[in-house]
Amino acid sequence: MSTTSPPPAPMEHRQIMSALGGLLLGMFVAMISSTIVTNALPKIISDLDSGQSAYTWVVTAALLAMTVSTPLWGKLADLISKKLLVQIALVVFLIGSLGAGLSQNVATLIVFRVLQGIGTGGLTALVQIVMAAMISPRERGRYSGYIGATIAVSTVAGPLLGGAIVDTSWLGWRWCFYIGVPFAAVAFAVVQRTLRLPVVRRDVKVDWTGAFFMSASVSLLLIWVTFAGSKFDWASWQTAVMTGGAVLLGAVFVLVESRASEPIIPLRLFRNKTITLASVASLFVGVGMFAGSIFLSQYFQMARGESPTMAGIMTIPLIGGLAVSSTLSGQIITKTGSWKIWLVSGGALVTAGLGLLGTIRADTPYWRTAVFMALVGLGVGMMMQNLVLATQNQVDQRDLGAASSMVSFFRSLGGSAGVAALGAMLGTRVTHYMADGLARLGVTDTGSGSGSIPDLALLPAPVRAVVESAYGHAVADTFLYAAPLALVAFVMVLFIKEVPLRRDTGTEPIATGTPAAVSVSTSGAASESASAPRA
Repeated sequence: MSTTSPPPAPMEHRQIMSALGGLLLGMFVAMISSTIVTNALPKIISDLDSGQSAYTWVVTAALLAMTVSTPLWGKLADLISKKLLVQIALVVFLIGSLGAGLSQNVATLIVFRVLQGIGTGGLTALVQIVMAAMISPRERGRYSGYIGATIAVSTVAGPLLGGAIVDTSWLGWRWCFYIGVPFAAVAFAVVQRTLRLPVVRRDVKVDWTGAFFMSASVSLLLIWVTFAGSKFDWASWQTAVMTGGAVLLGAVFVLVESRASEPIIPLRLFRNKTITLASVASLFVGVGMFAGSIFLSQYFQMARGESPTMAGIMTIPLIGGLAVSSTLSGQIITKTGSWKIWLVSGGALVTAGLGLLGTIRADTPYWRTAVFMALVGLGVGMMMQNLVLATQNQVDQRDLGAASSMVSFFRSLGGSAGVAALGAMLGTRVTHYMADGLARLGVTDTGSGSGSIPDLALLPAPVRAVVESAYGHAVADTFLYAAPLALVAFVMVLFIKEVPLRRDTGTEPIATGTPAAVSVSTSGAASESASAPRA
């Protein structure tokens, strides 16, 4: 049994923008939390007396939590108030930010980064779900551009702000986490004031068993890719146990989902070819999206000796490309209705850009690196939101939350696994190149296997040159490894069939004057919706 509040009047552009204001502010604060630590991490890890593995895990912990929580947030959005969920996500994020700023060791920092990641998973999934409930797919491209631009601005503002905070002695790196608190509070208030969606009151049945096995499977997989090649060999008994365990847990998850009345990820969605291909493509787009910003920051600081602030400025071509392409493609899609060409073009650009970044070295001219970064940014911007749009265009309102969050889940999973695996490879390659370089200087006891991140300012000039060269070559290797994954995404989108974008949200009245319908699933479960005018 479920009841809903009376449906609101059709939303005009001004009303939609007012509602999106708080949502986009929430997404901004969530995304900035992922990027603000990028340029500050060398300083944070140094102050907390840790090394490269901790560097990777401070990033990966948040991405992992975001990944495993995204489908759960999406499913909850199909069951209970989306507005309440957005506000809960903001509160969780706020607590995580305060705790991270107060951390006295890496372990505590990672724990609160997990909380930040859970909040971020909710915000990134729910913004797209709420927008889809308000706006038809045909008109959604216009507003999807705003999401892409928000992500781009937060991605470029994060490293710049983080670098400036670290470079300002009277602030300190802890303000990289405190700075998000007032943004989250303001977003909470704006959402409370402006977001008006019908509220569904019903008995909520959440598939907690499925959520557990999904989280366990993904976590074990990411732990494996983080430590393989550094703590143990890729071909080892540890690898066999971890990968076998991940596969087994994944199989149990699939079994649980096939029998659950309210599955976290409805397996029937995968019968749709577009949804399946878009999910796989998102998996590999996530690698380019997250790996690009994280490892380029380390490249500019460790291979080129730039300050955190300057490292953020030098990554602007990457983020600028993402902002321009996501906004422009969204506007054009709304006008023309054609969207596949953007996915195909984006896949080609990401593949080419990552492959070209695989050729950079510590002394590569900046203009050349900037062009390669821009190619990656343009490609990611064309694919990221439009893969979500293609998926949302294929599902009924009752599955909108699950389908939208599923694409975000695979993108986050790709980013998490990519950062973890490439971070482990980076550490291994840096050690290898440093040992070779120092051996040429006649240094045999290098200590390069310690995994610590050196302070370039304290190194003698010959040793500093070796370290910079090692990081330059190693970071390039990570992009070279990522390029074939982007190629897989390109191939996936080639097989997606372009379906005309609907001009309705799936929640409109059947006839003029008829109350807005509440979509009912086969199990009789109703979902919250917002009505919008039929074009």
